[in-house]
Amino acid sequence: MTKKLIIAITGASGSIYAKVLLDKLTAYQDQYQELAVVMSGNAQDVWFYELGDESYKQYDVPIYGKQDFTAPFASGSAGYTDMIICPCSMGTLGRIANGLSDDLITRAADVILKERRNLTLVLRDTPYNLLHIKNMQAVTEAGGIVCPASPSFYSKPATFEDLAHTVIDRVIDLAGFDQQTYRWGYTE
Repeated sequence: MTKKLIIAITGASGSIYAKVLLDKLTAYQDQYQELAVVMSGNAQDVWFYELGDESYKQYDVPIYGKQDFTAPFASGSAGYTDMIICPCSMGTLGRIANGLSDDLITRAADVILKERRNLTLVLRDTPYNLLHIKNMQAVTEAGGIVCPASPSFYSKPATFEDLAHTVIDRVIDLAGFDQQTYRWGYTE
């Protein structure tokens, strides 16, 4: 087990996606060696506004501040293998696409890309302008994966959390986890 994960949570709307991701990763602890979280102040505010609590504090993982450059994953030598930014604001996307490592989130993303490791950005905003599209292109060409938070409906989700699972299950697949989830065309 060599998978070491960084989860970054930005101030984009969509805290439910981050919560579902952390819940799922907690259930898959046997599939990774380390998990670390970096969360912006805006992300904490949005989480409280959208979910009505500070439940991000309940997870048994280190949570780093956005300006904490002493975090181990600020360097490629720490060997973190995957980074998921969920939700990812368009500002964060733009800074990553243009190589601006001005905080721990963008520095860690830069490290993951330079080390040719797995970076997944879960974009929540819509619609896109041309700058967003060009930034998505730049990140994709650099080796990142853009995974918009576009839920699917063929699994017939009944709640907001079920709907968020349709996105996060794709993210979990992209990170290479073994999971049981709804698959199109398969019957149980």
